[in-house]
Amino acid sequence: MIRVVVVDDRQAVREGLVALMDLLDDVEVAGSAADGAAALALLRRLDRVDAVLVDLTMPAMTGVEATERIVRDHPDVAVLVLTTHADDRSIAGALAAGARGHLTKDAGRAEIGAALRAVVAGQPTFGAGVSGRVVSALSGRGGEKDRLPDGLTAREAEVLGLIATGLSNGEIAAELVIAEATVKTHINNTFAKIGVRNRIEALRYAVRHGLGRGFTA
Repeated sequence: MIRVVVVDDRQAVREGLVALMDLLDDVEVAGSAADGAAALALLRRLDRVDAVLVDLTMPAMTGVEATERIVRDHPDVAVLVLTTHADDRSIAGALAAGARGHLTKDAGRAEIGAALRAVVAGQPTFGAGVSGRVVSALSGRGGEKDRLPDGLTAREAEVLGLIATGLSNGEIAAELVIAEATVKTHINNTFAKIGVRNRIEALRYAVRHGLGRGFTA
């Protein structure tokens, strides 16, 4: 059972999200909060929380600031952020703060459930309206070759972008029309070059270095 805390300053939205997740068989709402400070206090009191669903546009402590604090104080808790618009700045800010996924608020029950399962398992995830922007931004398509850091090739940067959207090795192979073994080689080479151990760290690296155009924190 995935234990989740919902954080949104608007009561109607917060209660709607709680009601929606109560319909998921493998999700339990451990609590809800109206702002980041209340969420942090709640996390300190609860015995176990697997994920936090955070609104980005909250007053006082923003969703990005709340994400930074949650990731710092509770590193085992996965943060999935929600926002109204899938703009590059909000995506970059959330990921740089340590969020594992990003969805827009028009996401349905099944999409939110799938995203929660993914981030708890350590896989980055984005909604349908967000993933295309992430691939475009992180793949390096249309960018200058000399912008790629740490000796990354254009293909390695492209694979990094596809990893960031949560695609499996087989799905990446199908997307690029290459063998899955070749994908594994690209991933091993990329991780070695940039010094990361998993896909979440790879995603944060991509955001930190602003790979691709129009996607900088």
